Amino acid sequence: MASSRQAAFFDLDKTIIAKSSTLAFSKPFQAGGLISRKALLRSVYAQFLYVVGGADHDQMEKMRRFMSDLVTGWDVDTVREIVADTLHNIVDPIVYDEAVNLIEEHKAAGRDVVIVSTSGREVVEPIGEMLGADHVVATQMSVADGRYTGEIIYYAYAAEKANAIRALAEERGYDLDESYAYSDSATDVPMLEAVGHPHAVNPDKELRRVATARDWPILVFTKPVALRGSLPLPPARTTLAALAVGGVVVAGGVMWANAKKRRIGA
Repeated sequence: MASSRQAAFFDLDKTIIAKSSTLAFSKPFQAGGLISRKALLRSVYAQFLYVVGGADHDQMEKMRRFMSDLVTGWDVDTVREIVADTLHNIVDPIVYDEAVNLIEEHKAAGRDVVIVSTSGREVVEPIGEMLGADHVVATQMSVADGRYTGEIIYYAYAAEKANAIRALAEERGYDLDESYAYSDSATDVPMLEAVGHPHAVNPDKELRRVATARDWPILVFTKPVALRGSLPLPPARTTLAALAVGGVVVAGGVMWANAKKRRIGA
C-alpha cells in the first residue's frame, strides 16, 4: 500500500529567518524615499521589540487595520524595484542555518515544504523560491492601475493559517497526522495543532508554555547563514512587496506607540 503524502509547514519570521521579513526592509524603503526618517527610527525600534518579545494578537490586529490605510495609492513599480534590488542583501544574511538544514531534511524525506506567513505573498514567494519551498501561503493585497488599493484580499493569520493548511491537505492529499509544523508564535497554535508533529521554534513566552504543557519539541535556531551561491535566488516579480511596505510602516508605528503608551503608564 502506497504511503500518503506528507508536508512540513513553516512560519517565516523568527522561524526561518531571524527577523520580521517586513520590518527588515525599512532601511531600503527609507533610502528609496518611501518612508521618512522618523518612520525608519520607529521601524528599527519595532524590530527590536519584535525580536525581544514578538507581537501579540492585539498588536497584529492593529497592524492589519492601519496597514490598509497606509499603503493605499503607493506605486507598485517603485516598491518592486526597491525590493528586487535589495532582496538578496536583506534576506540572504538572516536565514537560519538550522532552518535550511531542516527544510533539506524534509525534502530528502519526500515531504512537501510549505511556508505559511502573515507577511505579504509578494515578499514571501521569492523567499520561498530561494529556499526551495513547494508552496506558499501568505497575505495578499489588492492592486489596481499599478497602485495598492489598501484592501487586504486575504489575511494569513492565526486560525486562518490552520484553515489554509487543511485546504492544502484536501487539495494535495497530505496526511496531516503524519505532517510537521514549525512556528515561534503563540498566534500560530492553531496551525501547530493541525498536524501530528508540531514544533515550537524560538518560541515566545506563551508558545513555550503551551509547548511545554503539551510536550511539543522546542527547537532553538541561532545561526544565520549566507545563502548566496548555495541556493538560487529568484528573478524579480511584477508585484513585489505589497505587505512589506505596509508592514514596515505600520508595525513600526503601532509597536512604537504601544511601547510609548506602556512607558507613560508605568
